[in-house]
Amino acid sequence: MTRDARPHRFLGAPLSVLLGLAPLAAAAQARPSPKAALTPTQSSDATDSISGDSSSIALLCVTPVALTPPIPGFPCVTLGSGLLAATQQQNTGPEVSSPAKAVASASPQAQGESRPDSRTGGSNPPPAQESQHQSAAEQLKEEEKQRVMGIVPTFNVTYRQNAVPLSSGQKMDLALHSTLDIFTFASAFAEAGYYELDNDLVGFSGGAKGYFERSGAAYLDTADGSILSTGVLPILFRQDPRYFRLGYGPKWHRTWYALASSFIAKGDRSGKWEPNYGNLLGNLATGGISNLYYPPGNTSAGLTMTNFAIQIAEGMAGAVFEEFWPDISRKLLHRDPTHGLDAGREAQYEADEGLKQSQQPSLTR
Repeated sequence: MTRDARPHRFLGAPLSVLLGLAPLAAAAQARPSPKAALTPTQSSDATDSISGDSSSIALLCVTPVALTPPIPGFPCVTLGSGLLAATQQQNTGPEVSSPAKAVASASPQAQGESRPDSRTGGSNPPPAQESQHQSAAEQLKEEEKQRVMGIVPTFNVTYRQNAVPLSSGQKMDLALHSTLDIFTFASAFAEAGYYELDNDLVGFSGGAKGYFERSGAAYLDTADGSILSTGVLPILFRQDPRYFRLGYGPKWHRTWYALASSFIAKGDRSGKWEPNYGNLLGNLATGGISNLYYPPGNTSAGLTMTNFAIQIAEGMAGAVFEEFWPDISRKLLHRDPTHGLDAGREAQYEADEGLKQSQQPSLTR
């Protein structure tokens, strides 16, 4: 089997546990961040709502999806009718502009979400920027404690739709935190063990030397992708590399939203959806860089594009899992990783849906 048939990244979790390489127990106690004054742009664009944002779901230059005619509010490339319909549903969906009120009544811990302050203005920008940076640091500190079953890190996921944008340094910190996590090393060793037992990836040495060569290659794949897709490219394109979990609404809508996250990202300045250059270009560049350290027989332009497509598919599957993991955790483990945020958003969503239905004219008339 060659690199184009490498197993899904989620195999790293059970394999690493079985090999005894990931004995992690990270507490996921989220603490509320202090209320901070946001700039007028962020207070209007970075709201806890997905409605009203024009979404784009592909890359203009390199993309695995089909070209479609230009659509108002969209770039010339879209993911297809399914994701386009889901995106349009987001744009015309129920207004959830003030879920923070419901969150505040649902859970005291949920009051940590940053809220706009009408007193913020242009007269004193340095304190506002400092307060924003502090709020982002507090939220990032919470996210860097998030793990599935206390083992698998989900540092790149935020449960706040109005999370404060990260600075350049904070994006790089997030990338390094993921790269240097014990689970990342454990996954690389587990993946190398799989290849060693299967005598896969031709060109590597045999025995212990070959095992460590495979481990190093697997780790570099993950590290390169993390540094580029979470740090360098989001800094250059001024986009947020995190997955903004939805957490409410119909399951099919949440699924399409998660799938689209591989192709769209929030802009730091506008707070609107843009082509996810960091993820798309990062995965493509990672495949090209890997040709430098994989032995002959595992490198070619075709394999690079195949691995690019596999990484995008893995990212889409991972986003779906991350979208529904809190639901699974509440049902099976009786633990809420969102600490009440989901309850507030769901209550606001149901209230808006009920209001819309009550305003519709009766069909019997």
